[in-house]
Amino acid sequence: MNAQTEFRSLAGPVGSLEVAIDRPSGDVRGVAVIAHPHPLHGGTLTNKVVQTLARACVQSGWTAVRFNFRGVGRSEGVYDEGRGERDDFLAVVDALAPSGPLCLAGFSFGAFVTSHAVARLHATRGIERIVLVGTAASRFDVAPVPEELHGRTLVIHGEQDDTVSLSSVMDWARPQALPVLVVPAGGHFFHGQLPLLRDLAMRHLRA
Repeated sequence: MNAQTEFRSLAGPVGSLEVAIDRPSGDVRGVAVIAHPHPLHGGTLTNKVVQTLARACVQSGWTAVRFNFRGVGRSEGVYDEGRGERDDFLAVVDALAPSGPLCLAGFSFGAFVTSHAVARLHATRGIERIVLVGTAASRFDVAPVPEELHGRTLVIHGEQDDTVSLSSVMDWARPQALPVLVVPAGGHFFHGQLPLLRDLAMRHLRA
């Protein structure tokens, strides 16, 4: 994302995981772990939406941790339909954010994986913020957000997303009474609207 980005490898469930870390210049509020889109459709930690979320985190005082799921970039292993990817996510949290304030975020397939990481961690770990963008509810079984975390959760979706329909996200959110912030004319990748996406995320992260 910038010249100060630190790249490293961590031990994951099936081999090493490639990680990129960006740190804020001032006081640190906590650690944000951000998951990328579908590994079989070009998703990596360098995805523009993922980088935008990382930038929002850093500018809001959070250390931003992006990582490549198994089988992507320098991360070892092979695609596992979300199950192993959830375990990758949890391994990154264990290694880089074992305690302290935690933010979990994801885009598209990454939002689906993030939802299951939240479900796994909620019973044993405080989660300060959740950010789900372009949540892949039409393609995967996205986990519901625990009711007590609704106030800490931001769900953003593009009105004209032609990869994941807005209606599918509403169908997921409706039984939970979980609000969804809709970006007018927004597509799946928020082309031309990434600064708006960053600002919306920052508003939530700083609240």
